[in-house]
Amino acid sequence: MTYSADIKKLTRSFLPDNFTVIDWNSVEPYFKALVDRDISTLEKLEQWLKDQSELEAAVSEDACWRQIKMTCDTQNKELEESFNFFCLHIQPNIQPYADTLNKKLISSPLLNDLQKETYFTYIRNVKKSIELFREENIPLQAEISVLQQQYGQITGAMTVDVNGEQYTLQQAAKFLENSDRNIRESVYHKIQQRRLQDRESLNNLFDKLIDIRNAESKNAGFDNYRDYRFKELGRFDYTHEDCLQFHEAVKLHVLPLVNEIYKRKKEKLGVETLRPWDLEAEPAGTEPLHPFKTGNELLEKSIDCFNKLSPFFGECLSKMRELKHLDLESRKGKAPGGYNCPLAESGAPFIFMNAAGQMHDVTTMVHEGGHAVHSFLAHHLTLSGFKEYPMEIAEVASMSMELFSMDYWDSFFVNETDLQRAKEHQLERVITIFPWIAVIDKFQHWLYLNPNHTHEERQQNWLSILEEFKDNVIDYSGLENYRGNAWQRQLHLFEVPFYYIEYGIAQLGAIGMWMQFKKDKKAALENYCKALSLGGTKTLPELYKTAGLSFDFSPDTIKKLMDFVKSEMEK
Repeated sequence: MTYSADIKKLTRSFLPDNFTVIDWNSVEPYFKALVDRDISTLEKLEQWLKDQSELEAAVSEDACWRQIKMTCDTQNKELEESFNFFCLHIQPNIQPYADTLNKKLISSPLLNDLQKETYFTYIRNVKKSIELFREENIPLQAEISVLQQQYGQITGAMTVDVNGEQYTLQQAAKFLENSDRNIRESVYHKIQQRRLQDRESLNNLFDKLIDIRNAESKNAGFDNYRDYRFKELGRFDYTHEDCLQFHEAVKLHVLPLVNEIYKRKKEKLGVETLRPWDLEAEPAGTEPLHPFKTGNELLEKSIDCFNKLSPFFGECLSKMRELKHLDLESRKGKAPGGYNCPLAESGAPFIFMNAAGQMHDVTTMVHEGGHAVHSFLAHHLTLSGFKEYPMEIAEVASMSMELFSMDYWDSFFVNETDLQRAKEHQLERVITIFPWIAVIDKFQHWLYLNPNHTHEERQQNWLSILEEFKDNVIDYSGLENYRGNAWQRQLHLFEVPFYYIEYGIAQLGAIGMWMQFKKDKKAALENYCKALSLGGTKTLPELYKTAGLSFDFSPDTIKKLMDFVKSEMEK
């Protein structure tokens, strides 16, 4: 099948071409019109769904741009106020209308006449939304939206002084690759001490988030926020027991490989003890990898890499460049992290990241590029709701792209030795990320099953879970204060609770895709594109099946996939 990145903004038929979200009065008439509309024939019902989708896309894109602009410049008060205005004065007014429209659909006598295969997951999600909706949760959700953004404001302002110059924490991390161990250790301490300065404010912010999330779940009739959130995230195909089984499998089948990787690192560096500031370093005399210098160069090389893998993938990034839908370089006042933000009406998404010239940035870029390709592939689907795909398949899109693209990383590394080092770095990361995923996920289960905990109990339980998944090579002695605070660097805990196990599930799917790719590149890429172009119109197991995968993260599967990665590393 041929795919095209020549994406077009959706044509409006329900909204005027000049419609923009100014305030609630500018939006409400369109929701009212949908509530009052006659949907007594199948043709009218389907047109009503399309018009509803058109309104959702326009409003959603407006909200996305407010968030994008604010994360690009967290110090601009106008951008912050614009985002908060949407959260406090527009979104809360939409929710009751959305619930009314959902109920109007579900109560329609024609519901069963909609194509069962196409609408099954859509209707399932609508029913889930009706089940969870509570009027009293609207102000709580508005407050959460505003509070979550404070994490980016606090962490975006963090900088450290190295050799008389100010660096964001992302930029400072490049010194952890320096061959001079004293420099690495010094900068490591500076970064950690800077984080500790805001420990109390982040703890207090997190307290508020836990309290509100807990109240939200109680209002909806749930015993705890974990069970509420599993339902809200649409986890129809696995349970929290499956997550606990995943944690145990990581201990059993992944930690031994992690130990091997760190033992090799220790031998390679020739150090008596391996310390946390040694993990990104190379032996003395070996230059750190320098894949690019500027954000523009990163983009150029990424487009070249994607073009070699599949011209369609390269076209997606080129289209985003043409539309200026990228902000790649780290700078002071920019929120931390990286994301791909789908834009429901425009179609071409926006990539945000904090590049500082490191190998890690290449991985982030191709990862977010995988998400972007997913957005392009799903844009043709008729309804916005069809494009709301499960996060577990979204992360297969991004993590598979990391592995697929490795064969074409000569775009970043002309030197064969550097290219081999980059691939080795990537495969090590594929394995070493699993314990951290298990730690973050297990910690969240504890947090929300024990919502009334103290700061001290939070730290004790964090350290206890961290200890469970600790390798037996790295020496953490004397760093207990930093270790106890390490959870605060994970933005997902603040901004997207319980969204982290997806990375583990998807990493397994990505390794499965890579196994296919190694056998037959053309077939693997076709399976990949075919699955992603279905958006959210199929269940998670069906999407995996279309991709040529089995939706299975049992201990046996984890062992088999880890053995495969290990064999590839040994090659």
